[in-house]
Amino acid sequence: MPTDIYVALARDMFIATLKLAGPLLLVALVVGTLVSILQAVTQVQEMTLTFVPKLIAMGLTVLLCGSWMLRSLAAFTIELIAEIPRYVQ
Repeated sequence: MPTDIYVALARDMFIATLKLAGPLLLVALVVGTLVSILQAVTQVQEMTLTFVPKLIAMGLTVLLCGSWMLRSLAAFTIELIAEIPRYVQ
């Protein structure tokens, strides 16, 4: 198998991973930053205050973006399976 195919496969997998994890990581980053600012302003250092809002926000993100994420993963998998003959020579 030529290295070009390895590079293309790795690139496609990396892009798919970013597309799937991106919304969740972005929401966690924004909520975590807002909670940290709130904790710094109010001087309330409670561990559950950082965990619960992130958990709720991530759950809402999965509810809103879950179908898109599943369709994206299914499309990538179908494309990957269709390309098997190209990878095996």
